[in-house]
Amino acid sequence: MTTEYPYKKILVTGGCGFIGSSYIQNILAKYPEVEIQNIDLMTYATSKKTLGLFTGYKKFSHAQIDIADYEAVKDITGSFAPNLIVNFAAESHVDNSINGAQPFIDSNIIGTFNLLEVSKNLMHNERFLFHQISTDEVFGDLSADEPAFKETTPYEPSSPYSASKASADMLVAAWGRTFKIPYLITNCSNNFGPRQYSEKLIPKIIFNAVNGMDIPIYGNGLNVRDWIYVDEHTNTIIELHKKLTHSDRFNIGGDNEITNLDLVNNIIQILETKYQLQPKIIFVEDRKGHDQRYAVDMSKTDEYLQTNGHGNFQQNLEETIAWYIENSDWWDD
Repeated sequence: MTTEYPYKKILVTGGCGFIGSSYIQNILAKYPEVEIQNIDLMTYATSKKTLGLFTGYKKFSHAQIDIADYEAVKDITGSFAPNLIVNFAAESHVDNSINGAQPFIDSNIIGTFNLLEVSKNLMHNERFLFHQISTDEVFGDLSADEPAFKETTPYEPSSPYSASKASADMLVAAWGRTFKIPYLITNCSNNFGPRQYSEKLIPKIIFNAVNGMDIPIYGNGLNVRDWIYVDEHTNTIIELHKKLTHSDRFNIGGDNEITNLDLVNNIIQILETKYQLQPKIIFVEDRKGHDQRYAVDMSKTDEYLQTNGHGNFQQNLEETIAWYIENSDWWDD
């Protein structure tokens, strides 16, 4: 086990969420000398059971804080003095952003602004990095024959959610240029894995099937997404950190494009054969501004990290389904 990690005090925002908890788990398992301070508002999409995964680690601390609260963010960063901030905290469900955008403005834009402002006071650290976890959705969408998004693709967000994330990315880049804050922006494709809340596509399919509910598919189901297993995403983040990368952008994807309909049918087949469930698909009215296709070009990241291939999608999908079947009460706090 490698015992060196270049950042010894990490402030993680949203670490009780789906992707943030994967990052914390991987850091704690590989680098026990690293101190982690997690802050999380603990909204509906988190679970106290996730927080319980970390309570046995002496160098892990947690505080229930809203990153939109500047004074609270200032106080905890002042006392903890991190040399790495990894901002996973975000409102992320597109449908919710369409129904009411205010929480997305508060968390994704105001929260990021607050974190950047307090970062000005952390520049005295020997080594400091602000890492903004972003999404491929900031680039808009692609037609079937268009090349995948590159790091240089212009932003063209389609929803209030993706617009709020695009705004946050621009703040990070601007604070980096104006105030010389070392930063990293990573834009990731669709993640899947354990502890993702049931409003998202893969857990929703499983949740509905287990509870005898129909599985809704927007439109004709031919929208295409690139899927990456969450641990592959967060381990890529860790490798970027180990290279002391800063003032740069990287795409992180799974090199695994699939239509929503094909994904649903794949999961249904697993549920039928392994769990004797009989889920039924129904097609529903398409989402407003529904992006047709997302795909990220990973060539820059793969070359930089000398990545040799990506994870086994089918195996990871089957293990993910098994986790949800076994942990259906994860959010019953």
